[in-house]
Amino acid sequence: MLDPDGDTHLYVQISEVIRSRLVQGGSPGDPVASEADIQREFGVARTTARRAIRVLRDEGLVHTVHGEGTFVGVHAEAPRLPRKTPLYQHIAEEIAKQIGAGDFQPRRPIPSETTLVQQYDVARETIRRAMALMREQGWIYTVPQRGSYVSPEEQWPTG
Repeated sequence: MLDPDGDTHLYVQISEVIRSRLVQGGSPGDPVASEADIQREFGVARTTARRAIRVLRDEGLVHTVHGEGTFVGVHAEAPRLPRKTPLYQHIAEEIAKQIGAGDFQPRRPIPSETTLVQQYDVARETIRRAMALMREQGWIYTVPQRGSYVSPEEQWPTG
């Protein structure tokens, strides 16, 4: 499919593949493959996937909403289809369930940001948003220069 030895950059080749998919069946507002999905499918680095998306965005075929993803069409004219739950919220809910189930004990560390990035195969900012949400809800607290820890049980949200 891709020609790594050819005279066309990989990100341009990938953007051409995605463009043809969009032309064949993309409707305004439909989600486009994430950088991580492109990375897995084509076996390329995240920067290559990011450049491929940038080509399509520069052409006006797609738009990106920070923290939600990339969607078909220009932002102003293409209302995006709502996602069930933003990814960072899903991650926060999953870690909160693990805390509630006793997988992580109060006043003990939760996995590091780097570990969570690798575990969920997402951008660091996605993990930071998930952790911020868990802090707001009372599941965790952060000690500067030490990490994030499970809050005492009496601080956990009720319900």
